[in-house]
Amino acid sequence: VLIHCGDLISPFMLPYLHRFHGQIHLIYGNNAGDQHLISSRCATLFDRITHHGFAADFNAAGLRIGCHHYPELARGLAASGQYDMVCCGHNHKNRVERIGDCLLVNPGDLLGKDELPGFILLATEDLSWKRIIVGKRLDIDNG
Repeated sequence: VLIHCGDLISPFMLPYLHRFHGQIHLIYGNNAGDQHLISSRCATLFDRITHHGFAADFNAAGLRIGCHHYPELARGLAASGQYDMVCCGHNHKNRVERIGDCLLVNPGDLLGKDELPGFILLATEDLSWKRIIVGKRLDIDNG
């Protein structure tokens, strides 16, 4: 399962995501882009991509998973006791923590603007995880 935590803004990225051979779950972020076209193409052209809207609630690999773009709202979902794992994004800061029996995951970003670019690889059997670094931090002025 691949989970995208928001800010997918362009439909041209969908064919690249669809190269992943498992189920793909997307949610909205605060950078909207062309969400109407993205969600309609997910529904008609890309059978393994589910666009959940603003929040996701689904089962995968025996886990109940929730997603919300904003970490503070995701934290509330994690504290509810309804999920095994909750994923979030927004601030692009990698952080993984336990809240009760739930694993709250912010994978950081793939761009490398604020930290090393990477993603989280999770073992569903025991919720162990590893951050995979995929490049170097961008050398740009963040001001």
